[in-house]
Amino acid sequence: MKTAALIPARFASSRLPQKLVQDLEGKSVIQRTYLSTVATGVFDEVWVVCDHELIEEQVLAVGGKVFRSQKEHESGSDRIAEALGRVDADLIVNVQGDEPFQDAKSLQDLVAVFTDSSVKMASLYFNISPSEAANPNAVKVVLDQNSDALYFSRSAIPFDREGSGDFSYKKHVGIYAYRRELLLEFTTWPKGELEQLEMLEQLRILEHGVKIRMVETSHQAIAIDTAEDLERARNFLRENPV
Repeated sequence: MKTAALIPARFASSRLPQKLVQDLEGKSVIQRTYLSTVATGVFDEVWVVCDHELIEEQVLAVGGKVFRSQKEHESGSDRIAEALGRVDADLIVNVQGDEPFQDAKSLQDLVAVFTDSSVKMASLYFNISPSEAANPNAVKVVLDQNSDALYFSRSAIPFDREGSGDFSYKKHVGIYAYRRELLLEFTTWPKGELEQLEMLEQLRILEHGVKIRMVETSHQAIAIDTAEDLERARNFLRENPV
């Protein structure tokens, strides 16, 4: 089974303008993300799928493969679906462009669940405290006995009715792996009511009755959304030079 990582890279960003091309200790954020994804050794191919010439130039400058979108897209999944005309792979992993420090074990474990032929899509989670779960920016997931997602929400789910306080909530990590045919099909479906309410595109999958296998990880990625996040990433690299 040929596996490809596709990194959707949108130039515009609201909280930190042009965040993917910001300097991160000598390389840009998108260059760091691309190189760390390649360095995991998990994928047969790694591509950046972008909408701007500056991102394209930066990826090419480090010897990367890049696909320039010809259409406007609402989501990263839509963007990478367009690129599948150029990418020949059976399993597609959507790696977030603003997470420059990818973890090999997490990605290996994610890809490994596809040895089960019934798995069409998979994603990651890690355990968080009740206080962290109260943050609506942290997307929570609840699982069935097979580790398939029952629901994702910005609310703290499940609700701790007795207030025990000792429950470990599960925070969703926005890295998705799809069988090629599901990704192509999924991106043709209209948004459902739950997706529009929560603003979570993975709910479109659940609304269509497709299971998402969830894989636990201990890796907590640094996602760059703000200037403070960028400085935290810089400090991390100063302490852990690559």
